[in-house]
Amino acid sequence: MDDNFEIKYRKLFRTYYANLLFYAKRIVGDDDAEDVVQDVFVELWNRKKTKITDEQIQAFLYKAVYTRSLNVLKHREVRENYKTMQQELHLKRIAFYQPDNDEVMKKIENKELRNEIVAAINELPDKCKLIFKLSYLQEMKNKTIAEMIGCSQRTVEAHVYKALKILRNKLDNLYVLLAIFSPYKISDFFERIVL
Repeated sequence: MDDNFEIKYRKLFRTYYANLLFYAKRIVGDDDAEDVVQDVFVELWNRKKTKITDEQIQAFLYKAVYTRSLNVLKHREVRENYKTMQQELHLKRIAFYQPDNDEVMKKIENKELRNEIVAAINELPDKCKLIFKLSYLQEMKNKTIAEMIGCSQRTVEAHVYKALKILRNKLDNLYVLLAIFSPYKISDFFERIVL
């Protein structure tokens, strides 16, 4: 783009904004469409020193909206999967703590079971393991973890979801026992174990 970029930018905004917003709404819905389009125009502004011809600009804008929309959908899917898993865990916790469930309570005391869970946690990929321990064993909030390790809150959520999924597969029949621990109970469970 040339020296008159600001004038061109305003013209492009007036010309394409409404159509790009309509396009984004078809992909991500009303709630996220405006953010997607605004992000694309911010990206365009940040590329003001890049040479983009008038013929290329329309394709660039639509492709950028499409790519950002896909990212929104992927993030939404991760968030929904995480929520579903949290609801599942909640229901299992309720069932587990029924007064009739004495036998399962005895198994929690079993050191062998504890060792299996510890081993499964220690086999997680490094970043997953760190985030899982901070979240579930040290009871830290996702936002705090994100700030501490220098990543986004979305990344923390994705790692927690991934850790729970891996643990579910590794522990299989023991997963129900792992599921009963809320972030406030699991730390008590492991208080004597050095992880």
